[in-house]
Amino acid sequence: MIASRGAGLPVAVIAALVLLCPLRVSAQWWSRAPVDFEDCTEAANKIESKETRPAALAECNARFAGRRKPGGGYTYYDFMQDRSFDIAGPNPTAEEQKRIDEQYTIYLENQRRSTIAAAFAAKQQQQLQAAQKNDRPKVPLPQQRPKQAAAPAPDLRPRDRNGECPRQSFSCEWPWLSEGWNDLKRLLTSSPGKQKKS
Repeated sequence: MIASRGAGLPVAVIAALVLLCPLRVSAQWWSRAPVDFEDCTEAANKIESKETRPAALAECNARFAGRRKPGGGYTYYDFMQDRSFDIAGPNPTAEEQKRIDEQYTIYLENQRRSTIAAAFAAKQQQQLQAAQKNDRPKVPLPQQRPKQAAAPAPDLRPRDRNGECPRQSFSCEWPWLSEGWNDLKRLLTSSPGKQKKS
């Protein structure tokens, strides 16, 4: 009787486990769990149901923060800093997360400083432009020069000792005749009714 008691105990334990387990067991307990984001998305893409595939991909994204690098190792992209960090595994460790948070604090401080510097530079530029506008000497507008009376043409006629031109001498009358002839030619050639032929 002692021997049957020892053999009955394992059978009873197995029977209790079978009764306590749910009737429908998920197939994942015997399959290999994904180790990183890429393994997880590969398994999610193998799902035949188009309705459950997006949910599986979203679960992969929530489960694994890091992405596999081509040469080995993982990288974590922090969209708040628009920067990537190298990490040891598929998710950052507590130490790595602390370093990322410290870098984010430095990033925010640099952003604040650059915003202040840009605002200060813009204000200085405005003040400089205002000062230049006020310091400009007022330049008077140019005025038209008064028209000078045309100087009379020099009289080139020969003169006698008294400074007078002897009357009825050809040399004395020639400049007047020449000037009159030029005026007559100008009048005849500049008439508006007359057109030149080519």
